[in-house]
Order: sequence, then structure tokens, then C-alpha cells
Amino acid sequence: MRPAALKRQTSSGGVIYQKRGDMFYVAIVSVRNGQYWTLPKGLLDKGETPEMTAVREVREESGLNGRIIGKLGEVTYWYFLKGENTKCRKTVHFYLMEYESGDTSAHDFEVDTAEWFPLDEALKKVSFKGDRKVLQEAKARLLSA
Repeated sequence: MRPAALKRQTSSGGVIYQKRGDMFYVAIVSVRNGQYWTLPKGLLDKGETPEMTAVREVREESGLNGRIIGKLGEVTYWYFLKGENTKCRKTVHFYLMEYESGDTSAHDFEVDTAEWFPLDEALKKVSFKGDRKVLQEAKARLLSA
């Protein structure tokens, strides 16, 4: 068996929030038949900046339009593409985004559902450690603003 090829991917996504009363709510998406809850994100298209991709992917996957407030950081992880025998190193840039318009029912086919959750509930609900780290940073920023 030949050794796995190596590949790099760059994605971008966001934590889109709104304040209701004294509580912050964030939108997260469910994928793979509800198996995972995650932050909306996706691959950069040719000619896009990470910021442009974040706004586009949040709009596509959550149905929501947002305005970038600042960068939250990045998460890097490895995964394996079995059919291609390829190890992939993916870096995802995340941005804090203030909700402007839209509805979670307008999400695209890539996600099962998109929903608003109180920030602390979203922190418990996300499936991946990297998403939790990004949400913790978003919480720290929002509470110190």
C-alpha cells in the first residue's frame, strides 16, 4: 500500500451572535444527520479573503447575515480522506460576527439545521474541542465589550 498523500486546506467561519435582553445567543449548525453540532464554516473560494469566506459561509450554512467585529483565532486539525488515501491538514479562521438579518430556516443543503442557542448552551452542545475553544474566546470578547 502506498503512503498517504498530504494536502492542506484553508477554511473560514464565524460565531454570529445577537443580544436578547442581557443574554448573548449564537447560531450553530447540525451536520451529518444531526450527528454533530458545529460552527458554520467552509473552504475559501478562489480570490476570496478569509473574511469574505466567513461572511459567505455563515450566510450559506446558517441563513444569517452578519458583520465582522474581529478575528477570534484559528483552529488547525488533521483528517483523513479515505477514498483519496490523503491526510489533510485543515486550518480554519474564525471571526466574531454581529447578526444583521436573515433567518436560520434559510440555510443551505450542506447542513441539517441551523439554530440559535444561548451562548453557554452552545458551548455545551458543540461536538468539537476546537469549536468550544473559539466559542470561549467569543464569550470572553462579548462579556468584556
